[in-house]
Amino acid sequence: MENFVAARKPLEGVKILDLSRQFPGPLCTMILADFGADVLCIEDRRFINDMSAWPVMRNKRHMCLNLKTAKGKDIFCRLVEGASAVVEGFRPGVTAGMGVAYEDVKKIKSDIIYCSLSGYGQTGPYKDMVGHDLNYIATAGILGLSGEPGRMPVIPPVQIADIGGGLNAAIGILVALFHHQRTGEGQYIDISLMDAAVGFMTVPMMQYADTGLVPECGKLILAGMFPFYSVYETKDGKFFTLGAVEQRFWKTLCTTLGCEEFQNDQFSTGKRRAEIQTTLCDIFKQKTRDEWFQILRDIDICVGRVLAVDEMIADPQVKHRRMIVEVESPNGGKKPIQGIVAKLSETPGEIVTGPARFGQHTEEVLKELGFSGGEIKECLEKKVC
Repeated sequence: MENFVAARKPLEGVKILDLSRQFPGPLCTMILADFGADVLCIEDRRFINDMSAWPVMRNKRHMCLNLKTAKGKDIFCRLVEGASAVVEGFRPGVTAGMGVAYEDVKKIKSDIIYCSLSGYGQTGPYKDMVGHDLNYIATAGILGLSGEPGRMPVIPPVQIADIGGGLNAAIGILVALFHHQRTGEGQYIDISLMDAAVGFMTVPMMQYADTGLVPECGKLILAGMFPFYSVYETKDGKFFTLGAVEQRFWKTLCTTLGCEEFQNDQFSTGKRRAEIQTTLCDIFKQKTRDEWFQILRDIDICVGRVLAVDEMIADPQVKHRRMIVEVESPNGGKKPIQGIVAKLSETPGEIVTGPARFGQHTEEVLKELGFSGGEIKECLEKKVC
């Protein structure tokens, strides 16, 4: 592991045991696997959560292992001896009951990096509460600012806290690996999905800190409060986004639309703001979404089409950036999945294999540990694996 920075695949030689079964953990280890880490997902058939159709299972191996059995725990301990890091996503206290908590694993490998992902973290009054993304973003204040004033909050279509938690876990592990490279020390990483959601509250917190006023739904500069940063319907019933925040963009827009009288009223409120909003809505309904996209991008205005999933996959920029690629499906054929976000010039990530099937590599891993054919058969028969 000590030479991983200089390797063509920067994380080549880094071995990660992934005990997490929910989305944030596999997302974290997918990022690491894309850049060469050897990720082994370990799961018990009693808690099967078949994620073989999920893109986050790409570039990984998967084995079945019952950590409640003495033999299963022994196999896990042997895996730990060669591992760089362990990732788990259980509720606080569960791994301790299984005998695979950080303190237990540290006795096997003193320099292990151990990352725990949980809803509310390992400490605090909420630590034992169950939860999902919706609960975390509600607690973090995100949900209360979503939607329109006076109406029910709008549930986001993607998991904000889950994704934020997975990304922060990957960052934490990379920092810990860098620290290990310099000092030889391992460490424990506590990732809370609620914490990750709070971390996204930069603008609302800035507004609150500066003014002392509690931000309200629909009354944030980047939440549709003003006409210059909003969503508009077009002639064909589709939508596009406008982001003319900077004054020069706003003035150019007003001139292009024949609304020069609004140039100095960008931040107006009350009746004037309503007048501007109504005028822009009427103008934008005179052409199609794609026509406005072309017009506004040509005059250097921040604009983006609101795309459905199939449109996003076909979008020329998305295609050029290789953000949608095809991989072999566990059920045969090929399926589209997201590509690699971080584009590194010297050590680019690579999608080598599609999502691993449940238990697909169990026998392969046991052979690597030196188990004979008879021993492997016995493990399978006794449901250790």
